[in-house]
Amino acid sequence: QVRLVESGGGLVQAGGSLRLSCAASGRTFSSYTMGWFRQAPGKEREFVATISRSGGGTAYTGSVKGRFTISRDNTKNTVYLQMNSLKPEDTAVYYCAAANENFLTVVARDYDYWGQGTQVTVSS
Repeated sequence: QVRLVESGGGLVQAGGSLRLSCAASGRTFSSYTMGWFRQAPGKEREFVATISRSGGGTAYTGSVKGRFTISRDNTKNTVYLQMNSLKPEDTAVYYCAAANENFLTVVARDYDYWGQGTQVTVSS
């Protein structure tokens, strides 16, 4: 069992930055591929970024490439999402997720554990 707790969300103006953190419980954090998803009001949950167990591999959805960076610190059981050049369309609840897999995946159903989400609001 893995418990995930996100933090770092908030209100920011367009062009600004935020860093989300996701702290995981348990001693097997490095066994999980980690991902970030988001859900805007009235829309389905969508993939944002994923990172491999070692941190050596990453993947992003096209709309955030070059602006967002996913990273992890396995010594701290934490995954991060650095978000720069934020746009109003980035407004959503952001969720951290853990997949007990040894490959990168953008598919929500591949993830076994989810956090409660953190709100990110970007004003224009």
